[in-house]
Amino acid sequence: MDDRQRYDQATAHLDPPFAVLDLAALRSNASGMVQRAAGKPIRVASKSIRSRPVLERILTMDGFTGTMAFTLPEALWLVSTGVRDVLVAYPTADRAALAELASDAGAAQEITVMVDRIEHLDLIEAAVADVQSRNRHEIRVCLDIDASFVAFGGRFRAGVRRSPIREPEQAADLAAATAKRPGFRLVGLMAYEAQIAGVGDDPPGNPALTQAIRWMQAQSRRELIMRRGRIVQAVRQITELEFVNGGGTGSIEKTVREKAVTEVAAGSGFFHPRLFDFYRGFTGRPAALFALPVVRRPAPDVVTVLGGGYSASGSPGQNRLPQPYLPCGLRYDSDEGAGEVQTPLLGQAAEDLRIGDRVWFRHAKAGELCERFASLHLIDGDKVVDEVPTYRGEGRTFL
Repeated sequence: MDDRQRYDQATAHLDPPFAVLDLAALRSNASGMVQRAAGKPIRVASKSIRSRPVLERILTMDGFTGTMAFTLPEALWLVSTGVRDVLVAYPTADRAALAELASDAGAAQEITVMVDRIEHLDLIEAAVADVQSRNRHEIRVCLDIDASFVAFGGRFRAGVRRSPIREPEQAADLAAATAKRPGFRLVGLMAYEAQIAGVGDDPPGNPALTQAIRWMQAQSRRELIMRRGRIVQAVRQITELEFVNGGGTGSIEKTVREKAVTEVAAGSGFFHPRLFDFYRGFTGRPAALFALPVVRRPAPDVVTVLGGGYSASGSPGQNRLPQPYLPCGLRYDSDEGAGEVQTPLLGQAAEDLRIGDRVWFRHAKAGELCERFASLHLIDGDKVVDEVPTYRGEGRTFL
């Protein structure tokens, strides 16, 4: 039985649209990530999961320790449900959430917030100023370090625009300033090399681009190994660190080789969305999919499905659209693309589809799929074994 038959059989009692998670594929992907991590713990990026029961399931697997949240309100909610050791990967300006963090002993013990400049510390201090001193708890802090690659005197840059902290001296200065402030405790460093972890080094159909990406990533790795090591050494002169976090799904086996890194982060690799098909170092199995019903047949080789305009975040382009996955051989109409309410699909495979049949899609990115659906139907083999809520299904919309 092929995957399409298996998914159709397992969900025959459901009316699309709906989303599914293939547990066998999830387990296979998780196992591969642990092997690539070579003994170093993997912190699970919740933005790529966005389903609390799925996150909890992953955290029970060997090799995964801690969560990387994307907002402080999300982190506070997760900790209130029993999730422990939550690093908020992005700075927050949510004053109410900061005040709640400072006044909750349990949350303050489990949550670490991100900073990359003095103004972040100032904002946190102002936000917690009204919390009575006897009820105010120490805020755990992590420094975010710029891991982007800069070459040719600054004329070339690859990576994401995140932190202004790039050099050991800058990190040491911010670490010292943090250590001097009452109510703060510096516990970690983070440096995310998006130009390696988030850029596939085996894109199809463009040999010149492939060679350029591989050159950039090789140069970036060499530069970052040295710079990250010096930064960690400089900060450790000021304070002990509980963790140094780096990497992502696409760079696990590379990042763990650095002695300075104590843990890696990963999230997309569990669901293995479309954008992660183009890496030489690993191969995953599509685990999260959504089904849309065929509602029209405008022509013999054209079908129209309900909905489908679930574009992923990032620089706009065709690679941000969901992939018509099963049956194979369907493509978008170049004039319409993925529509808000309906999506026409072209190709020979359309000839065999009838009104009410399903077309299975893969989202371009991982967790953003869960913003479209209230639940995930968990498939094991050829059966749905459970239905679990997404963040949206629990009434949580953090971004």
